[in-house]
Amino acid sequence: MTQFELIAPTLFGLEALTAKEIRNLGYETSAVEDGRVTFVGDEMAVCKSNLWLRTAERVLIKVGEFQATTFDALFEGTKALPWHEWIPENGEFPVKGHSLKSTLFSVPDCQSIIKKAVVEKLKQKYNTSWFEEKGSRYQIQFSLLKDKVTLMLDTSGEGLHKRGYRENANEAPLRETLAAAMVMLSVWRPGKAFVDPFCGSGTIPIEAALIGANIAPGLEREFIAQQWQRIPKNLWWEARREAHDRIKTDADFHIYGADIDGKAVELSKENASLAGVEEYITFDKCPVSGLKVQGEYGCIICNPPYGERLGDIKEIQQIYKQMGQVFKKLDTWSYYILTSYEQFEKFFGKNADKKRKLYNGMIKCDLHQYFGPKPRRS
Repeated sequence: MTQFELIAPTLFGLEALTAKEIRNLGYETSAVEDGRVTFVGDEMAVCKSNLWLRTAERVLIKVGEFQATTFDALFEGTKALPWHEWIPENGEFPVKGHSLKSTLFSVPDCQSIIKKAVVEKLKQKYNTSWFEEKGSRYQIQFSLLKDKVTLMLDTSGEGLHKRGYRENANEAPLRETLAAAMVMLSVWRPGKAFVDPFCGSGTIPIEAALIGANIAPGLEREFIAQQWQRIPKNLWWEARREAHDRIKTDADFHIYGADIDGKAVELSKENASLAGVEEYITFDKCPVSGLKVQGEYGCIICNPPYGERLGDIKEIQQIYKQMGQVFKKLDTWSYYILTSYEQFEKFFGKNADKKRKLYNGMIKCDLHQYFGPKPRRS
């Protein structure tokens, strides 16, 4: 198999976590930049990284990179790349991308030039003047940043946050990749109590259960590169078989999720069942003011309402006050609270031990981290 560069785009703030995940899979990272991690791998790396990365948004193959300040340079640089090594004669190859702080700022014009250049390259290799594009899809993505062009092929298809278990979601759902990151940034480990008092559609508890049982997040979904000629189907089969073998069927832990909205609770139960982790989670209808937990030590990880609409501010402030009153009694617990509300600590009644800037979609948030004491040794 051939070694090549892969790129894993991430939400801002999650780059280090994604890089650690990649290294844990056995691949070497070559660059960790804002919003993406570059690493070196082969065809099997495409399979494994799509199946296992919990915090990456997708997996891209880096076809090439060059400087371009004119459309001629963009055309020639694109045409010089080995597109035929990936795209077959009947392949479908649409183009999309973005431009930031670059001379070539028109995205539609860049799309058109890149498409024409790829067509010219494939004409040379396949000795044809027309491509029907009725075969497998090879989505070309481009990034122009400060006149540096990066050209890539998307191997994932739908974003990796779409695990396949959340067919339905409540209003303003938390992205699965961010939920997984919140769990991974916490001190929670299987066997320790876990509570989410604002479970919504169940995303944080479900992601925690997938982590606790070592279930690959992409195990129940398909990827666009499964249809590619370059990546043999037996590699996908082997990667999936290995992922099944690594599931901890004897995992012993329990997670508790609650929400004041009864419909959200029922939705959480349905999603947990679709994810195959319902045995590890209990969901109940309960306001945060009535929250009761078991165990001397544990973790609360939650994504409470932010109050994005002006009319909600007083209600949000009251919720944060209730959280502070309830959580204050749990002085041996650790809690991790994601919110965009800048005055959260004032109404919660306690400053965080540590804050980490994260993005929930386009909303800038802080993950407020409060660290409880380490459990006493028995």
